[in-house]
Amino acid sequence: MALNDEELERYARHIVLREIGGPGQARLRQARVLVIGAGGLGAPLLMYLAAAGIGTLGVVDDDRVSLSNLQRQIVHDTASVDLLKTASAAASLARINPGVTVVEYPYRITADNALDLVAAYDIVADGSDNFATRYLVSDACFLAGRILVSAAVARFDAQIATFKPHLKAPDGTPYPSYRCLNPQAPPPGLLPACEEAGVIGALTGVMGSIQAIEVIKELLEIGDGLAGKVLIYDALAARFYTVKIPWDPENPLNGRKATIRDLSVHRKEAVGSRQ
Repeated sequence: MALNDEELERYARHIVLREIGGPGQARLRQARVLVIGAGGLGAPLLMYLAAAGIGTLGVVDDDRVSLSNLQRQIVHDTASVDLLKTASAAASLARINPGVTVVEYPYRITADNALDLVAAYDIVADGSDNFATRYLVSDACFLAGRILVSAAVARFDAQIATFKPHLKAPDGTPYPSYRCLNPQAPPPGLLPACEEAGVIGALTGVMGSIQAIEVIKELLEIGDGLAGKVLIYDALAARFYTVKIPWDPENPLNGRKATIRDLSVHRKEAVGSRQ
């Protein structure tokens, strides 16, 4: 379906880009993106995806807005305190772009619902703040054949990578999975949570915005993506650098002798969706 006059004006700066144009903008309107977490990363990510004209945005988060969130979670405001984050985000996104459909999932993503949630969308963006959720989302995306754009922040440092281990790299080997980057979660207590270690608010804005760009690039199949590498940002040093992620043939998800066939391994783990 062709873009109407209002859409042509709203997305004019996209349409003049050779890599996007009218056909690309129409593809974004048809796209469905699932965002895990409406927190520090999810906030700018959701706002820029809505502004970009993504047709349907799913938002998974069981938390409510607190005053301490507002230093970084810019999709929420003071009047939103105590509201469900999914409802607060949906209201903000409607003000940004009423043409976008927001589907609220005000509960945690678990081993029992992850596959159904992921399979209903074209691509997944993970902004959760704990390893249990990241492993669960990564495994679910692999089993459902969905691309995952995953980011994490702490203090003044951040990283982002794209995972599509269900597909092959140009050299014929599978793309690496999240389990190739992090074979095992660190022991409990080794890495302090955000409320203990702190995080500079604008850092989540930087990485959430990069997540939005990478999601759009994957949807439109343009540019050089982050599959097979991780982009790291050291805010104090004002430095970005990229590290390659090799495929681990011994990893249990898409290795030569893969053992993960379903999400049963996650049923004993409690997972959340905050950042």
